[in-house]
Amino acid sequence: MDAIKPKMNFLFCCFLGALALNAQEVVSPDGNIKVILGMENAASNQSLGQASFKVLYKRNSEYVEVLPNSLMGITRQDQQFVDDLVLVKELKANEIHDKYTMLCGKRKICENTGTEKVFSYKNAEDRPLDIVFRVYNDGVVFRYVFPDHSDSLVNITEEATTYVLPDSAYRWMQPYNNVYEDFFIFTRTGLSREKTQEWGFPALFKVNGEAIWVLISEANMTENNCAAKLSNPDNANQYRVTYPSARDNFPQTGVMTALPWRSQWHVLIIGQLSDIVESTLITDVSEPSQIEDTAWIQPGPVSWIYWAHNHGSRDYQKVVEYVDLAVQMNWPYVLIDWEWDVMGNGGNIIDAVKYARSKGIKPLMWYNSGTSWLDPTPNDRLLTAEKRAREFTWLNETSVYGIKVDFFAGDQQDMMKYYIDILKDAAKYHLMVNFHGATIPRGWARTFPNLMTIEAVYGAEWYNNRPVLTNKAAGHNTTLPFTRNVIGSMDYTPVTFSNSQHPHITSYGHELALSVVFESGFQHFADRPSAYYTLPSEPKDFLKNVPVTWDNTKLIDGYPGEKVIIARKKGGRWYIGGLNGLDQSQTMEIHFNFLDKGKYDLKLIKDGDDDQSFSYDKIKVKNGDTYLVDCLPRGGFAGILIREN
Repeated sequence: MDAIKPKMNFLFCCFLGALALNAQEVVSPDGNIKVILGMENAASNQSLGQASFKVLYKRNSEYVEVLPNSLMGITRQDQQFVDDLVLVKELKANEIHDKYTMLCGKRKICENTGTEKVFSYKNAEDRPLDIVFRVYNDGVVFRYVFPDHSDSLVNITEEATTYVLPDSAYRWMQPYNNVYEDFFIFTRTGLSREKTQEWGFPALFKVNGEAIWVLISEANMTENNCAAKLSNPDNANQYRVTYPSARDNFPQTGVMTALPWRSQWHVLIIGQLSDIVESTLITDVSEPSQIEDTAWIQPGPVSWIYWAHNHGSRDYQKVVEYVDLAVQMNWPYVLIDWEWDVMGNGGNIIDAVKYARSKGIKPLMWYNSGTSWLDPTPNDRLLTAEKRAREFTWLNETSVYGIKVDFFAGDQQDMMKYYIDILKDAAKYHLMVNFHGATIPRGWARTFPNLMTIEAVYGAEWYNNRPVLTNKAAGHNTTLPFTRNVIGSMDYTPVTFSNSQHPHITSYGHELALSVVFESGFQHFADRPSAYYTLPSEPKDFLKNVPVTWDNTKLIDGYPGEKVIIARKKGGRWYIGGLNGLDQSQTMEIHFNFLDKGKYDLKLIKDGDDDQSFSYDKIKVKNGDTYLVDCLPRGGFAGILIREN
């Protein structure tokens, strides 16, 4: 028997080498998306190399390449798992099927079906690494897993993950900053205006001409992950997943963790533009809800004081005005913004909360996270579990229903833990949460459904800060539905008819449509009370009744930066919003292919003779009909579809 062992070992090594050098496949349930794994840089006489993958998409019965061979790998401080890997095992494909309910987002009942395969590797030190792929009908996700067990902490320092794009790819990408407040720049070169070549998630690409779209982001972030960005300094078509740099309060890069460990999901949503906009893949792959009783979680519209005054809530009389606005507009919430701790002019914060409650309005309150810009107050009330318990107890006693937490300090692991700690502790006290000056959504709205919205957008508050939004808002607003808002609720603070510090030149019809086109569990309507009070009855009634949560979402038409028409369903009604992103008039087509059988009454509010007026249409439509809407430059429209009995 001993004489047979060397031969068996030799045959086993040959098998491993053949396994590593032959491509492996994972295919979506509908067969339209295929991932092919391989090994790069592996010499013909050995199996060691670097894992890679490419993505194919079936179009006209043939697969076309979406992503060319893209490298994978990850490095720990103690050893690397990059160019010295051997594939030792490929598990049998496993069907993934999940159905769950979302309290806010683009769809109430979410269902996804995918195919999962686990590929087990070992490095030159004989240490294991698993790479888990899931292929869904609308995209691909993968993550790294260290299955070893270890009580001591290891430092995971960087990834070699690199997405390779074809030279011809169109790109809509946001230059990276840690609060994700910038424009999504259209480029065909992949070059950054700042020359830093760092980009924030999500990133949108069009490949293979008009055929296929890809949106890249991340999901299922835990306390044992840091958030990442994309970098392409060496090759404009190769985007490497890059961890945040060290900073004073968090000196190491990457992640400190015990083993076993799982990375975040790397997410690629793939298909037509409608597949991108309608996808729930970010929450599909995130952990299920950790909150059992969710009856207290109530999304809704909010009146917001900051935009019109470029100031917080230090003036009690102005807070009263916005409480009264919420009453008049049938909005359940008022946000009491920064400086409430120094409120004066006839009342303090306790008086303001009591006044709101006396009017049937639920107050929300702002906090400084205490980790970044410390000047706006109150700050440093949430940094520890003890401080949160004290503050949240007081909020319960004061009858406050939610918090807005602002000015976070980046994407490092300690910030990920801080976000999650706030969400967990807020849930114990039945407090809903809005993160501002923060990272992008990465699936937490499913895991912690008390998370109503996140800013992470160049929103309407920038009319206060710089003049650039005035001329860019229309194109920006028609890009966000295909980029930022795809991955989660977006607190843009929309629907402003008057001017803040810098004017807007989008039409009134455009502004009204934002209430439907932009999705957010807390929709903060930003304008001053007088602007809403003086609206004609039709748009005023529309804003009094427009939902913020949806049963379904459909992209009717659109192209980033040019136009968008979105339909969202609530109960038996469909709401439609359309935006013209161009500086010239545009006739937009509403295709009603999404409707069920029967006739529907359409009440449409659209641009009038000028950008500060409305006009109205009332017509009957059915499935298969098309209706043309003339939009002014930077114009838009909103409407309601009600099915006839």
